Amino acid sequence: MLFAHDTVMNLLGSVAVVNSRFSNPMDVDRLATPEALDLFLTEHGYSYIPKATPALVAEIQALRQPMHDLFTSSREDAVVVINRWLADAEAVPRLVRHDELDWHIHAERPGATLATQILVETAMGMIDVVRADEMGRLSVCEDDACEGIVLDLSKNRSRRYCSTACGNRAAVAAYRARRAGDQ
Repeated sequence: MLFAHDTVMNLLGSVAVVNSRFSNPMDVDRLATPEALDLFLTEHGYSYIPKATPALVAEIQALRQPMHDLFTSSREDAVVVINRWLADAEAVPRLVRHDELDWHIHAERPGATLATQILVETAMGMIDVVRADEMGRLSVCEDDACEGIVLDLSKNRSRRYCSTACGNRAAVAAYRARRAGDQ
């Protein structure tokens, strides 16, 4: 395993936040409503209890660009952002065990906002990426119509698209180009 289970969870959740908007050539915001945010939080294991509100949706939507910038930054620039986010949140790492998860690290203050929790968990996941010198595991989707983030956790580093939809779109375009060339 490349990263610990909590690092993988943090990275997957963070990339999903970013890609809720950036990986949408159809221009659909997958976190546009409180109901969509509640479903997203449940699917990605965020420990947020109250129901989402339109204000909370806007707060989380505002995280997407800074997180996208982090994922596409250099290793050195990433360190600056990670350290700033952790300092701003007054993060103090501690081991916790809850729900069905074994021991893992939480660093946000108890009672921190959901936006702070997401930023701190993103920063904590990125610490391991930086320490392992694995920034190459994060890239922008190769689909020209997409700006989504690819998190490549494969052994052979073969992931090129942020989603199956983008991969399928590229395959269809390549097939059509080959067919057009044959004629």
